[in-house]
Amino acid sequence: MQVNITGNGDNRRTLVVVFLRGGADGLTLVPPVGDSDYQNQRPLIKVDDRDMINLEGEDRFGLHPLLEPLLVPYKEGQLAVVHCVGTEDTTRSHFEAQDLMEHGGKNTAGGWLGRFLRTQLDSGEQQGLKISPLSAVALGQSIPESLRGAPSATALESLNNFSLGENTTSFTQQLESLYRSWRMSPGLSEAGLGTIQAMKRIEKLDTNDYQPENGAEYRNHSFSQGLRQVAQLIKARVGLDVVSLDLNGWDSHFGQLTVMGQLLSELAHGLSTFYRDLGRQHMETVSLVVMTEFGRRLYMNSSLGTDHGRGSVMFIMGGGVNGGQVISNWKGLKSEVLEGPGDLPVTTNYRNVLVPILKRHRATDLSAIFPKFELSPLVDL
Repeated sequence: MQVNITGNGDNRRTLVVVFLRGGADGLTLVPPVGDSDYQNQRPLIKVDDRDMINLEGEDRFGLHPLLEPLLVPYKEGQLAVVHCVGTEDTTRSHFEAQDLMEHGGKNTAGGWLGRFLRTQLDSGEQQGLKISPLSAVALGQSIPESLRGAPSATALESLNNFSLGENTTSFTQQLESLYRSWRMSPGLSEAGLGTIQAMKRIEKLDTNDYQPENGAEYRNHSFSQGLRQVAQLIKARVGLDVVSLDLNGWDSHFGQLTVMGQLLSELAHGLSTFYRDLGRQHMETVSLVVMTEFGRRLYMNSSLGTDHGRGSVMFIMGGGVNGGQVISNWKGLKSEVLEGPGDLPVTTNYRNVLVPILKRHRATDLSAIFPKFELSPLVDL
């Protein structure tokens, strides 16, 4: 078995993790069809049955109309939805819920993506494989908690930042020569040479002149442009194993229709454009996961919004996904089913959604990635 931690990236598989920070309302993204409890409890912010996007073969749920671009990967069997998903955290606190989800449990060392990459490195070292300096990339100003403990992780706001600057050929050559002659620390030497190699590859990429394929056109907002750069890195084969990027602003206490409208459009357009740009060939090596820390309460509040809840949705897109379905242990929205003050219950733990995805990315020790948790992976994903 080969592990995708080679510097040249020719044996790549890439996991892209999109985090919707703020608690995205799964009952708006993927609302229930013909559910009077849903319609009655959200008289002014509901998604009306006649406006929902029909999902072939699915009679329980529809898509929000602004998510219509996601119908293409859904119909092509490369997009699946998991409903009523979340963590065991019941605090309904953004900080607590995000902390647990990104670390993969309480009182764990590092983040779940960091541990995943660490197990890949440990497995790869047995075969003499080396990790790429661009094995893990976070599109943003800082490394997210999920990547803490990764053997190598880089935070980038733009690919243009990954450079020593202009007219540095001579300096780079001297630095490369220094690293090649460094005998006191072979690990440092290899890391330095790998970083220089990665910089050379990226410097050959002209981000401004990048031409998406298959007629794809990315919008000029940060989320879409982030995915554009991810697509460019995947095609450049720089050894990219994991990418993390956020789409913020889902805390819809007030004016939910206004808050979520633009975000839904950005999410759908970004994902669908990324899917189209990569095409079948590249998507076969990619898994993209969309997750959020918790959902929202069923009941509409007095500010035409919804308060912190429990269960929400996850989207899984890419090669190997058993798509074209909504997976859910759905129990309805009757008051006796709701949890606490009126929340959609969590019937699927997010770890059990991630496990089959990590297996496709050749995870070797799932108990090390998600310690202290009894895994029960989704078998139909």
